[in-house]
Amino acid sequence: MTSPSRRARSVLTRPWVGPLEALTAVFLVVSLPRYLTPNPALSRSVPPADFPPYYPLLVTHIFFGAFALVLQLWPRLRHRHPAVHRGAGRVYAVAVLVASPCVLAIAPFGSWGPSEWVSVAMLGMQWPATTIAGYRTARLRRLAEHREWMIRSVALSFSIVADRFWGMLCVAVFAPDVPDAAALPGMPGHREFAQAMSISVWLSWTVNLLFAEWWILRTRSRKPTCSGSAHRGESAAVGTR
Repeated sequence: MTSPSRRARSVLTRPWVGPLEALTAVFLVVSLPRYLTPNPALSRSVPPADFPPYYPLLVTHIFFGAFALVLQLWPRLRHRHPAVHRGAGRVYAVAVLVASPCVLAIAPFGSWGPSEWVSVAMLGMQWPATTIAGYRTARLRRLAEHREWMIRSVALSFSIVADRFWGMLCVAVFAPDVPDAAALPGMPGHREFAQAMSISVWLSWTVNLLFAEWWILRTRSRKPTCSGSAHRGESAAVGTR
C-alpha cells in the first residue's frame, strides 16, 4: 500500500496525472458512443466508397485504442498491485498490437491528404514498436529501460486525446473563417480545413513524444538501477513471467 506521504509526493511531482485521467475519461464518454452503431454517418470520418473495410477497421482501432487508454488511467497500480499491473500491461500490449495495424491499413484513406497519411503511418509504426520494446525490456528485467519505453508508448496512445485539442486550435488559427461544413470533401474551404487538420495530426503525437522524452531525461537519474525490492516497486507494465 502506498503511504500518504508517498501519494503526496506523487501528486507534487506529477500534477498532470489527475487532470489527464479526467480528460481521458471525458474524451471516452463523449467520443465512443458514436461508434457503437453500424452507422458510419455518425463518425468523425467519412468512409471512402472504394474501400468498404475502412469503417470496420476504424471501429476496431478506436475500441482497442480506447481500451489501451482505459488501462493507463490507473498508473498507481504499479506500486499498489504489481501483479494486477503486470496483467494489465499484457492486455495493453495486445490492444496496441491490434489497434495499430488497423490504423496503418486505413491511413491512405484519410480525409486530410498525404501529409495526414504520412503522420498517421508514422504513428502507427512507432506505437507498436515502443510497446514491443517495453515488453521485451520487462521480460529481460531491464526495468529502467522498460519504464522509458512504456512512457513513450503511453504518450503515443494519448495522441488521439491530444488531437481533439490541436484540431480545434489549428482550425481557429489557420482556418478561422471556414465553416464546419468544409470538413466534407468538395465543400468550399475544404482545402484550408484539411491543411489545419493535417497539422493537428502531426502535433497530436510529436508534442506528446517530445514531452515524454523531456520527462524521461528529467527523471532518469531518480530511478533505481539496482535489483531487488527497488525493482519490484518498479514492476513491469508488461508481463515479466
